[in-house]
Amino acid sequence: MPDHATSSAPAVQTQLDRLWALSPGADILGLERITALLARLGDPHLRLPPVFHVAGTNGKGSTCAFLRSAIEAAGLSVHVYTSPHLVRFNERIRIAGALIEDDTLAALLSEVLDAAEEGADGISASFFEVTTAAAFLAFARTPADACIIEVGLGGRLDATNVIPAPAITGIAQLGIDHQAFLGHSAEDIAAEKAGIAKPGVPLVTMAYAPGVTERIARAAEHADAPVIALGRDWRYSVGDQLRYEDAAGALVLPMPRMAGPHQPGNLALAVAMLRHQRALDIPTEAYRAAALHTTWPARMQRLAPGPLVDLLPPGSQLWLDGGHNPAAAGVIAATLESLAHPGIGRGEVHLVLGMLSNKDAAGLLAPFASLATTLYAVPVPDHEHHAPAALAGVARSLGIAAHTAEDVPAALADIAQIADPAEPPIVLILGSLYLAGGVLDANGERPD
Repeated sequence: MPDHATSSAPAVQTQLDRLWALSPGADILGLERITALLARLGDPHLRLPPVFHVAGTNGKGSTCAFLRSAIEAAGLSVHVYTSPHLVRFNERIRIAGALIEDDTLAALLSEVLDAAEEGADGISASFFEVTTAAAFLAFARTPADACIIEVGLGGRLDATNVIPAPAITGIAQLGIDHQAFLGHSAEDIAAEKAGIAKPGVPLVTMAYAPGVTERIARAAEHADAPVIALGRDWRYSVGDQLRYEDAAGALVLPMPRMAGPHQPGNLALAVAMLRHQRALDIPTEAYRAAALHTTWPARMQRLAPGPLVDLLPPGSQLWLDGGHNPAAAGVIAATLESLAHPGIGRGEVHLVLGMLSNKDAAGLLAPFASLATTLYAVPVPDHEHHAPAALAGVARSLGIAAHTAEDVPAALADIAQIADPAEPPIVLILGSLYLAGGVLDANGERPD
């Protein structure tokens, strides 16, 4: 699916318009274009601070957030490149702790696009490739102690995979997504993700099915990369606290602030990556700070009072998650189940769902079949999406009472009409990070 971005800054929008004219307008994989483009820019990717490179189907954004929190809590500065953005394009590029400024972003995009367009043999770079090149330019020109790079799509052929010698690489949880680009089996997808492995660089992995584990090991062996595997080289357990252990010893950390049974694993992966690299010295207190203070927008985020929350009865809980595949749905549903405690006066559970047309609606909704009271299907503005009526039909086939609404505010207003004021409802908006970005903007909670 093509990426989308607009900006309220005229100088940035001018460059985004240029990008749309240049870009093929679709996801394309391969390292030839990004390599050629970076060469025209002086190969900034070869002058980055120590790189933490993170792949995965679900959890890689949260893992990057934990990495950033721990590094900054250690008193160090860090650049961060993530995608997609939720509200502002600037969210993709964080320079030494702060989101990139509009003037800097516009100048960088202009420089990259000029390089792509120069001469008779212009480079038809994709949206993501141009953005990646701009980020690498920014990071090479501003001093920092470290650099966190999130893979965009896959790993092996992702534009970020031009980095030749990261400090460490890691793979978060894996699932089925982007099959048109990465393959239709979990094993094939794992092999693509493991393509970020580099010679002599530790590759930190989670626990996966045996076939997936074997494919990752094979890819790492081919790259001559040592694998640091959960359950063999490091482990963690969860109770009132999180206990992490590896050959260097044990840590006892607070449970993560971020909601969900999956977040302790993401925190533990970040800890394992930091404990198995040699570029930075991270004290124990920094890991504790990361657990207590890390947030990541639109990942089981409870929305604060604002225009959307105010549409619901007082005491209602409005949650937001950009999850859009079956693997994500399982952990989101488990989190929602933990919030909905029968017998203590909680209200019903309602879903508001909008999904891009290339996503598996039935797979996403199946874990919610016994949990959701109703579902309201909405469009995803400015993107190719499942028709709300079709989503409602999928929900009904799973036994969920379903309706359509023209947008999220209309869905919330309808839920308010049917909710029992004595038992305020729990409402979850999910299905697309693009939808989530619009929700955050509408509720006045732009990521910073």
